[in-house]
Amino acid sequence: MDLVIPVSIGAFVVLALIVWISVGLYRKVGPNEALIVFGGGGTQIAVGGGRIVWPFIQEARRLSLELMSFDVAPQQDYTRQGVAVNVEAVSQIKIKNDPVSIRTAAEQLLTKNAAEREGLIRLVMEGHLRGIIGQLTVEQIVKEPEMVADRMRSNSSEDLDKMGLEIVSFTIREVRDKNEYITNMGKPDIARIKRDADVAGAEAERDTAMRKAETMRAASVARAEADQTRVIAETASETRQAEAVRDLELKKAEYNASVQRQKASADKAYDIQTAIMDQQVTAEKVRIERIRKEEETKVQEAEISRRENELIATVLKPAEVERKRIETIAEADRQSKVLEATGEAQSIRLRGQAEADVMVARGTGAAEAIKQQGLAEAVVIRAKGEAEAGAMTLKAAAYHEYNQAALLDKLLGGIPEVARAISEPLNKVDKITIISNGDGSGKGGFGANQITGDVTKMIAQVPALFESLTGIKIADMMAQVPAIKSAMNGNGNAPSSSNKIATTTIVPEEKSVN
Repeated sequence: MDLVIPVSIGAFVVLALIVWISVGLYRKVGPNEALIVFGGGGTQIAVGGGRIVWPFIQEARRLSLELMSFDVAPQQDYTRQGVAVNVEAVSQIKIKNDPVSIRTAAEQLLTKNAAEREGLIRLVMEGHLRGIIGQLTVEQIVKEPEMVADRMRSNSSEDLDKMGLEIVSFTIREVRDKNEYITNMGKPDIARIKRDADVAGAEAERDTAMRKAETMRAASVARAEADQTRVIAETASETRQAEAVRDLELKKAEYNASVQRQKASADKAYDIQTAIMDQQVTAEKVRIERIRKEEETKVQEAEISRRENELIATVLKPAEVERKRIETIAEADRQSKVLEATGEAQSIRLRGQAEADVMVARGTGAAEAIKQQGLAEAVVIRAKGEAEAGAMTLKAAAYHEYNQAALLDKLLGGIPEVARAISEPLNKVDKITIISNGDGSGKGGFGANQITGDVTKMIAQVPALFESLTGIKIADMMAQVPAIKSAMNGNGNAPSSSNKIATTTIVPEEKSVN
């Protein structure tokens, strides 16, 4: 028991001593460094870790793996064109992270400080930069710096690999020359750029003007379209208003037409009834008129019979002349009456037809009523014309029985009227002054006797006047009187004493002659 405690303490002390010694011998580095252990056991490299370095046997040193950035000092280099330029660049270089490169870098740079390292690297970079600038033109150096950096990487990679290094980046900071080559080099571009700027400005102004004009045109088009839309809307509105007014007027017209149809139906019924009544009245009038005409015809027939008997009893010769005259007058009168009746009937028919055409628009019933009325009136006129024509026919038939004796009687009976008409103006003479020494015939007539002789001469010329007007010679007619008398006596129709041929002597009234 007594030995256990001392042994335990001794073991603990030994363990603690071992730990302390181990901690003192262990070397560690961060990820940005490499621990180079060399001595017994060869060279060992630890990156971002640690190693136990035994004293007296081994030795350890740190090698920084961090990025090294330094300027490539400007120097006067000549381009392919022979132009001297000063190129100022910035370079970033680091040790590669693989064991071979770290070992190589340790061989080259482990004992050198940072300044010495940068000096060695700068010399390499300046030499390669000088060679690259000699191969390029000023324009390429200025305008294509990426190409310079790529060539620096490709040309210097072999030398840097031998040192365990690599270029992370290479950037040209500035390129200068004392002859203002670079300045003048930009002038064409400046002029071109200025020209392009002026052109661009002019084009911009043109585009601005064009856009302004286009905008104004678009605004005008928009205004025109708006006006067109407004006009279309107004037109549509006015059209709808006109359609509404039209529909209203059509409705009114339909209502009015319906009212007019109802009214026309009522008027038509009234007119039909009126026409029926008028037709009945007209028919009754026609019947009465027909009866009256029949009675008148009977009276006329009786009168004609009486006149016929009277005319048969008279002298036949004058009656023949009168017969022809009356026959001619009767025929003319009959034709006139017939034409008048036909014209009036045609007029009534046309008027009835016109009224019927008008009434067709108001209704078939009213037209039929007017047609019946027109037909009734035509019947009346036709009956009247037929009655009058019948009467005149009877007259003409009666006068047709006249003979040459009646004609001669009428002719001779008219001579006294002619003589009276010739001598009648002498009755109105208040005073006659006669200057005469004879009548120029050698018979010695003069004074009042001459007046009587003149009148007698004029009366003696009347038969010649009748002969020239009618073409009938009185002497020939007088020669036929005995034959006529014999024929009449043979028939037992001797003329009455009132109708005997008389000879009348007309003597004008003598007035005192101063």
